[in-house]
This record gives sequence, structure tokens and C-alpha cells, in this order.
Amino acid sequence: MKRILIIEDNNDIRESTTEILELAGYEVYEATDGKSGVDLALKHVPDVILCDIMMPNLDGYGVLFLLGKHPETVNIPFIFLTAKAERADMRKAMEMGADDYLTKPFDDIELLNAIETRLKKKASNHQDHTKVTYINEAEQKNLLNGLHLSGRNRTYKKKQSIYQEGDQPLYIYQILKGKVRSYLFYQDGRELSTNIYTMGDYFGYEALLAREKYSDNAQAIEDSELCLINKDTFFEILYQNPLIAQKFIHLLSDNIREKEEQLLRLAYHSVRKKVADALVILAEKFIVDPNEDQCTIRVSREDLAAMAGTANETVSRMLADFKDEKLLSKEGNAIIIHSIERLRNVKQ
Repeated sequence: MKRILIIEDNNDIRESTTEILELAGYEVYEATDGKSGVDLALKHVPDVILCDIMMPNLDGYGVLFLLGKHPETVNIPFIFLTAKAERADMRKAMEMGADDYLTKPFDDIELLNAIETRLKKKASNHQDHTKVTYINEAEQKNLLNGLHLSGRNRTYKKKQSIYQEGDQPLYIYQILKGKVRSYLFYQDGRELSTNIYTMGDYFGYEALLAREKYSDNAQAIEDSELCLINKDTFFEILYQNPLIAQKFIHLLSDNIREKEEQLLRLAYHSVRKKVADALVILAEKFIVDPNEDQCTIRVSREDLAAMAGTANETVSRMLADFKDEKLLSKEGNAIIIHSIERLRNVKQ
């Protein structure tokens, strides 16, 4: 029996659609909002997902985005059921990866045909594909040594700019020592940190690969040593070795996913959750042993506010609240996180 998840906050529509599907022989799971819909999808891994767009807390676009981050749900056929009939809405849904788009009111046959079509297409896609060669971390490290040997080292002082928005990219960078942050400016001059890079990380290659000027800024957040790899050398090595190109494709994919997740946090999370998330991200960058649950990070209030996308005063208030809750303590500019896991699970 095929399983279908319907995510719909309107009780009448959800119940009538469920009745139709059950009469057609499907096993149906129901969710009344986007967040519980994501939970049910991850728990039961249905064969098809039907989802409304306009819902409180987490809308249908957010549901589709989140399920696309999990390997067990990324390939589930996803059909929007919505009263939003504008062409722009339909185009947005398709661009985000939806498989179909039914506008309300829809009739029973239209719904069942859409489901059957998606199930048949999914079944036909179970076939052998060309095998892709993947390389493990040790092999990647050996291959990337060629990049490192082709570069030149340069030191940067704390707060020193590495590049600025609008600059023409000349290098990609690898961190040999220290930490670097990338950030954007709001129109009012405030900053939004978009990433933190630590030892071994590469950065600055997105603009180079797109052959565009930098769209962000990079700055050392502590005394750092970087390896600068000339763009011509970088492209030559990419063309000569597809496995290195594969590595940077993976890095690009990871960066896109991280930025999408950051946008989702900024859109849907409360201020309390944003600050907790920023602390967790920093802890994961600073921590030495990934199995440890405690960590000490050194970050200014301004930098933490830029990570969380909020005001300095708000960060101070949230840190005081977390201190009262025994989640962290402070010693000068050091923040001692007592439990990364508890911070990660802070509620909205």
C-alpha cells in the first residue's frame, strides 16, 4: 500500500482529501501545519507528499526546502495544493523543486491522476545510472596538496580585510592558521556574517568560478596565515584533474545549502533561537574534539550579532538569559558554552 502525507491546515480540505485517498487504497498520514508535516515525513518517509502553501509558522515553501536537505526525503514526489493560482506562484514552486501544482478547488480525478503520474515516474527512475567516482578525504588531501604547493603564504592581522565586495577575484584562499569570516552589509550599515572559516578551509572561490566580482567581504577574526592560490593556476589544476573539480563542486553545494539554511533561520526563527543557533555554529567552528559538548569561544558582541542577524543590545539580553539558564558563562570576551546540545535544542 502506497503511503501519502497530506499537510494542510484547513480541517475540511484535509479531511475530505484524506477520505478520497483512503477510498483509492492509499495509506494516509495527516499534518495540520508545516513543522509537524516535516516531522511526519522524516518519520514515515511517504511515497508522495501533498502540501498547502499558505500555513502559519512554516509555509509550504519552507517544508519543501527542509525536506530537500534530508537524503531520505529529497526524492519524494512533492505536490502543492493551494489557492494561490498566480503564474508567479506556480513558477516559484517549480523552481524550488516541486513535482506538481494543483490549484484549489480541484476534483477527485485530477488529484488521483496527479498522484498516479508521480508514482509511475518515480518507479521508472529506478534504473542504473553511470557510476560516479568519489574520493575519500585522504585522497582529496593528497590531490589538494598540488594547490597548496602552487600558492604563496601571507599573514593577516586580526580585523584585517582580505577582500571587499566589488573587488575582482585574483586568488582562492586556504586557511593555514587562524579564522576568517565572510559578511554582508545591510543598507543601514549593519553587518550580517555569512560564514566562519577555520584551518584547512578554502574560501573566495565562488566568485572566481562564477567569473564575477566578490559579492561579500572577508576579514580575519584573529591573526591568521593564508595560502593564496593564483586564479590561473587554480583553473589549470581544475582542468587537469576532474577529481579536484569534483571537490570544489561539493564545496559549492555545501555553501549553497548552508546559506539557504541561514536564510530559513532568519526568516522563521525567533531572536532567542537565532542567537542560540549562532552560538552553536561558532562552537562547531572553535571546538577541538567534535565529541565534546562543552566549548569556549572568543567572539565580540558585534560579531555575534552579525552572525545572528540582530542588534547588539538583543545579543546582550539573550546572553544574559542563557547565563541565567546555566547554558553558558562569560569570562571577559570568552563565552563558555556548558552544553552545545542544549543550546542546539533551545525552543523558539
